[in-house]
Amino acid sequence: MSRREAEGRVRLLNFAAQLITVTLDDRGSLAERMSKAFPWMLALLPADRESCAQDLVDAARASFSTGQPHLAIAELTSWKETATAVAAGLSSGSAGLEWLDDDETVERP
Repeated sequence: MSRREAEGRVRLLNFAAQLITVTLDDRGSLAERMSKAFPWMLALLPADRESCAQDLVDAARASFSTGQPHLAIAELTSWKETATAVAAGLSSGSAGLEWLDDDETVERP
C-alpha cells in the first residue's frame, strides 16, 4: 500500500466515524445532525444542506462498498469548498459574476 492510499484510508475511516456518530443521534433531520458534525455545512442554504447530506452518505456508501476512499473524500472536499465559497459571498446569484454558456469556448491566455 502506498502512502497516498494509506492516507486516503485514514481520511475515509475518520469520515466513517463522523457518519456513525451522526446516525446514532436521532434528533433532527439528517442534514441537521450532519451540520453538527460538519459545521461548515451551516454556510449552505437549507436545501443545499439536504443535498449535501445525502450526497455525502451516498458517496460514503460507494466508497465503502468499492474500497475506493477517493469517492467519499472528493465529495466531502467538493461540498466543503462550496460552503467556503458561499461563506465568502460567492454564489450563483452573486453580483458581478458572469457565467459562460456550456457551449461557449474561451481562448487560452
